[in-house]
Amino acid sequence: MSAKAGHTIHGDCHHVGWDNAIPPVLTVAPGTTIEFECLDASGGQLTRTSTVADVGTLDFGRINPVTGPVYIDGAEPGDAVKITIGAFAPSGFGWTANIPGFGLLADQFTEPALHLWTYDRRAMGPAAYSPVGRVPLKPFAGTIGLALAEPGRHSVVPPRRVGGNLDIRDLTSGVELYLPVEVKGGLFSVGDTHAAQGDGEICGTAIESPMSVVLTLDLVKDARLAAPRYTTPGPVTRHLDAKGYEVTTGIGPDLMTAAREAVARMVDMLAARTGMAPVEAYMLCSVCGDLRISEIVDQPNWVVGFYFPRVVLE
Repeated sequence: MSAKAGHTIHGDCHHVGWDNAIPPVLTVAPGTTIEFECLDASGGQLTRTSTVADVGTLDFGRINPVTGPVYIDGAEPGDAVKITIGAFAPSGFGWTANIPGFGLLADQFTEPALHLWTYDRRAMGPAAYSPVGRVPLKPFAGTIGLALAEPGRHSVVPPRRVGGNLDIRDLTSGVELYLPVEVKGGLFSVGDTHAAQGDGEICGTAIESPMSVVLTLDLVKDARLAAPRYTTPGPVTRHLDAKGYEVTTGIGPDLMTAAREAVARMVDMLAARTGMAPVEAYMLCSVCGDLRISEIVDQPNWVVGFYFPRVVLE
């Protein structure tokens, strides 16, 4: 893969937190293609030999490291960086965890849980979750962004107007992503790579997996972009659509409450149908199920659906 890239930035060139004072590890002209080696969201703290006890001892100061930053010549506030996402080189290892205090149903799932994944990094066939589930894979980078104009260090965890921890499942190969520039050079970084994730990442983690990605960084002058936007090259759910979906709903005047209810009902249904523990169903939903707003105009109640792909269980 590196032959397609003019430069490689290794995983040891990473930082935790956005800070426009971090010196760039590379300066490039617009149109340059770079291979980024990305660490997993734990920063290497969770490995193939980890146990659930390791979830409770995570150092959150090392969470969500990103590789970079890269200075793009000519990038100025008001411009946009165009990122063309190329090929991913997955590692074959991943993890999904329920981290206490984190996730949509954190109040219901208060104990740590951990699932370790092994998948074929070349064939990229569906990854086995248990005897009753196999998850189709679709690699992408969960965190991809530029530095903020505000000085000082800013957490990587929340998404921002310049990108960051977007966790958008569809930012995968072939996508063109546009990010607004707030500081000279843009200072681009990427990390938090996933082998698969559902829309919503409801337990707070996906199939967190170290991997490399090739990106081309270009520049759109005077774009005046207010927030990230992106273009997909084609359908985005083909890997999940084959056998339809089971769907649960939440209905009410509050979208967050409705989302929680839709997810909780799916967790209950999957646990009853498959015999897996509720926390296992919760984590499985996070890596392949999609939250969707079905209706947001018929006040006072809105409808949120949770779509679970039947192909995972059949």
